Parts: sequence; C-alpha cells; structure tokens
Amino acid sequence: MKLIFLDIDGTLTQPGENTPPESAVNAVREARARGNKVFLCTGRNPDMLRPLLRYGFDGMISCSGGYVSVGAEQDEEVLFDCPMTDQQRDIALEVLHRNSVFCTIEAKGGSWGDENLADFLKDQPEGNSEIERWRRTLAENLGLRPMADYDGSPIYKVVVMCLKEAQLDEARALLEKDFNFVVQELKDRGGIVNGELINRKFNKGQGVERIRERFCAAREDTVGFGDSMNDVEMMQTVGTSVCMANGAEALKKLADLVCPSVSENGLAWAFAKLNLV
Repeated sequence: MKLIFLDIDGTLTQPGENTPPESAVNAVREARARGNKVFLCTGRNPDMLRPLLRYGFDGMISCSGGYVSVGAEQDEEVLFDCPMTDQQRDIALEVLHRNSVFCTIEAKGGSWGDENLADFLKDQPEGNSEIERWRRTLAENLGLRPMADYDGSPIYKVVVMCLKEAQLDEARALLEKDFNFVVQELKDRGGIVNGELINRKFNKGQGVERIRERFCAAREDTVGFGDSMNDVEMMQTVGTSVCMANGAEALKKLADLVCPSVSENGLAWAFAKLNLV
C-alpha cells in the first residue's frame, strides 16, 4: 500500500479550479482501487477544498498542515487541529495592514480578504498558482468574504500580497519566531510578493508524518505531488517526491521526478510512471 499526497492548485487542478482533469480523477480512482490511499495535501482550508471530496479521497492535510484528518467527511477522524491564537491573529493583521500588505485569513469553515484585493491582483502577471487561485476565487465568488464580515472563527493561516518584500520586515521582526514566512519566487517574473504565514508548530511535511504514523506505513511507501514553495516540507518528507512541470524551479531541483503540467495530464503520467495504477 502506498500513501499518496496531492497538492491541489497547480497540481491536481488548474489554480483556483475545483474540477481536476478526467485523467487525474481516473488515476486517483484506480490507485485507490489497487489498495493505495490518496490524500489532499494543500494550503486550502477545508471549506475551499470541500468541492473536491466528491472525487474520492482518504483524508486531508489542509491549512498547510494545521488541520489533518483521515476518513470520509461523515466519519472523519481528526489527527491534528492547531489554529493560531487570537493574539497572534490580531498582531499579524495590525502590522501587515500598517505596512500596506494585502491579506486573506483562513478558518476551517471560511475565508476572508481585504476588500480591495481584487483591484490589486487585476494587473499582476500570470504564472503563480497561489495568485491564480485567489484571482479565480474572487472572480468566481468561491467563498471569499470581505474582511469586514469576519466572524471571529479560529484562523489557521494568513496569506500576504504586497509590492516589495521589505513591507514584510516589521511583521517578520514581531512574528517570525512563531511563524515561517513562506514567500513564492516571483522576482524573476517582475511580479508581486506573495506568501503565507505558516505556524512553526506545523507544515505539510508534519501532516504527512501524522498520516503515515496513523497507517503504520514506511517512509518509502509515501509519494507526494506539488508545484509551489509551500510544498517543500512535503517533498522533503515523502519517500518519492514529484513536481509538476508548471511548478517552481527551486522545487523541481528538490524533486525526485518532474512530470508534465496539470494541463498535460501530468498526474496520470506520473501515477503510471510510478506504478501506482
């Protein structure tokens, strides 16, 4: 039995979409039919990944590792649940907004973003899966609510977007002891700074370990698929790591295998290459 971990945006689906290529759906179905287990491993919160559960998965690593569960939604077994404190949330938002950083915050059951985020993203270059995810989320009304409507739910992750990395300096000084600032590589494309504040208490790799231990599986029996820098810990933890051709160049250098892009049936190709189907 293999444990297979799939990032969503830029890996299982086009960024921001909720419909995988038919080839990927079939590959997941066949891999599970052969006795393997397939898990979503994503920065998305459970609310944003829920539309994908109908395709059949054995659990999730969501919120970049902050919420980990196995089993179907109706009989979910929660392995890890670690939102940030209210104080951490309030400090992060106050200092980031003071430095003109655009933010989205993610709880288990919803997401909220700064009201002028759509205007900020409108003229940004294409090519980054996280930016495309938010652009599509805003354009297609996929559940992102205005920050003014935030209901106080526990927050697992803060996503940041700004013009210069120096705008994050004050937040780093205050929060980096508790949070890892995961910044996507956009400088070579002339784009904006896009990143996430991930609690140092968890990451995708630790989520993989929690599920691996739950099923008493060997490390060599784990396979991970990703495309962006928030997949680094997952790639470093699994026995076999796969990066999509549309992924970050730095991640490709870490991966054991680079497969075709999500738009070129890359998952199905890699599943066959690795004898998962």
